[in-house]
Parts: sequence; structure tokens; C-alpha cells
Amino acid sequence: MRLLTPDKSSLVEATGSAEPDLLDAVPTRGGPPAANRSLGRAWLAPRLLGALALLATGAVHLHEFERFYSQIPTIGTLFLLNFVGATAIGLCVLAPVEHIAGRCGSALLVLLAAAGIALAAVAFVFLLISEQTPLFGFKESGYDPTGIVAARAAEVATVVFLGAFLIGRLRLQAPMWRW
Repeated sequence: MRLLTPDKSSLVEATGSAEPDLLDAVPTRGGPPAANRSLGRAWLAPRLLGALALLATGAVHLHEFERFYSQIPTIGTLFLLNFVGATAIGLCVLAPVEHIAGRCGSALLVLLAAAGIALAAVAFVFLLISEQTPLFGFKESGYDPTGIVAARAAEVATVVFLGAFLIGRLRLQAPMWRW
């Protein structure tokens, strides 16, 4: 019989042994303790904000595609692909991937966050390159300064928030609340 006791002294009194019971290692449906639960919920914020920033990155690229870049052969296609990729990845990061994908859900979420970071970082670097030298035969001449600022802000926010989420997930091994 398993007796729930708060400290080891009462465990020794109850069972005659200071060793934890084998059943203590079995996960239960009760979830993490209250302290870990609130910490786990705190890690949802960078995930949510990173996904929203990634969706904003895609929205800015779609807006710029429609206004300026749709007629430019390679660059226009890249703007459209950036929108499609950012939207797909952002929606997947928002989705309850851990529940949908089962055992592989946690790994899939890490890969999605890394893909979002890569997409935003590559878009940021390509913008920097196209402002200095031609990229795929195109040099950015500042068509839409507010669009460029919005794209940079969304891309930096994506890297910061999804990066914080990944650091918490992988490096700190912080408890993560799942939705």
C-alpha cells in the first residue's frame, strides 16, 4: 500500500524505509504541483508572442507583395513564400501540437519554433543584404520605409520570443504548460 506523506521522516515511520515507493515514479493525471503549474503557464507567453510575431512577419510580407513586389520575378515569389511559410509555422506553433502529435508532439513543437526562428532570421538577413547589394538581381531602394520597419520589428520579435521559448524548453528544461 502506498502512503502519501509530506516528508521523509513520516515516510520512514509509515513504511519502515526511507526509500521511495516504486509507484512514486508513476505519472498521475493530477498534473504538476501548483508552483510548477504557474511557472509552466508563464512559458506559454513567449510561445504565444513568438507565434503572433511570426504571423505578423507573414502579414507584412503579404502586404509588401501586394503593394510593391508582385511584379518582381524572384523577389515577389520569395515574399509570397515567406507569407505562406510564416503563416503555416505560426499557426502550428499556436496549435496544441503536443496533444495532436502524441509522443512526437514535444519534438515537433521544438522543430516548429526553430523553423520560425530560421524563417525570421533569413528574412532579416536578406533584407539587410538587399539594401547594400543586389540580391537575386534586386536592390532594395526603400520603397516603403514603414513596411521595412514593421518587417524588421516582427522578425526581431519572432527571434527573441521563440528563442526564449526554446531556451526555456531545452536549456532550462522548465516545466511547460500544454494546451
